[in-house]
Amino acid sequence: MQKRRIANTQIEVTELGFGGAPLGAVGSYIDESDAEMILTHALRSGINYFDTAPLYGHGLSEKRLGRILANIDRGDFVLSTKVGRRLVDPSQGVRNPQMRDEENKAIRYDYSYDGARRSIEESLERLGLDRIDIVFCHDIGVSTHGETQPAVFQEACEGILPALSQLRAEGVIGAFGLGVNDWQVCEDVLGLFDVDVFLLAGRFTLAEQTALDTFLPKCEAREISVVIGGPYNSGALTVAERRKATYDYKPVDDAQWQLTQRLGSLCATHGVDLGAAALQYPLRHKSVASVIPGCWKMQELEQNLQRVHTPTPDTLWKALDEAGLATYLPV
Repeated sequence: MQKRRIANTQIEVTELGFGGAPLGAVGSYIDESDAEMILTHALRSGINYFDTAPLYGHGLSEKRLGRILANIDRGDFVLSTKVGRRLVDPSQGVRNPQMRDEENKAIRYDYSYDGARRSIEESLERLGLDRIDIVFCHDIGVSTHGETQPAVFQEACEGILPALSQLRAEGVIGAFGLGVNDWQVCEDVLGLFDVDVFLLAGRFTLAEQTALDTFLPKCEAREISVVIGGPYNSGALTVAERRKATYDYKPVDDAQWQLTQRLGSLCATHGVDLGAAALQYPLRHKSVASVIPGCWKMQELEQNLQRVHTPTPDTLWKALDEAGLATYLPV
């Protein structure tokens, strides 16, 4: 599988990565044997990049990845995790209701300098590693914090981000940046910190390309890499039945459904599955290093592997542009 380098580092990730949220029983539970089977197949299929976070299953995703990756040579995989949420005793935090895990932990926001260093130490222990390739400051955008976001951003700029910069200098981590759902907060960080990579979820997809206006050009100019999460917009770009379709984890509205139908119809006229086009589109941008869809079933992993290798004619991308559906990106 093709690899791309995280800009200004020696870290190389496969174009198709593995989003580790499902390993933490986000939305629905995956048992231990299925988790091991899916991860093992991903590795054998050539995927080398795995993303996780303490949030996912209150530490369960990190633990599962650690157990499987313990049998793999350290140079054969790249791992990213996140800071900003600490795992604490249930009496000191809040359980995330989306998680179906049975870990006896709760979540508490902590964007402080010391909190970041402690969070990394705890992640290293759960993962069974002595270093982490990439660390993202998790969810400091408006979509997570609303009107309190400016204060959260200030705390992160005074705490987490300087801590990550120092940890990179110490060699504990290889690269750092933000992992968010809002590209605007990524732009706010540019010029303040020497970040290596952003993880942007759901905001640069076949259905949504506002990140092309200013954010991605700035990343390209500054040689900062971008990892794309949520390339299917939580399923809207892969689900055939409207009653099952969600966009950003909410039922699709009329405009969103009509958009996906237009995209799917145009892809079909060029003999390409909509899911394949959705997975490949972000990779056409020079700054994008990897896309990391999650998968809860072996079938979904197989679909992702098939989609990333599906031939897509240049005429499709030009037709999408001419129809005003997706900006053409030459490669």
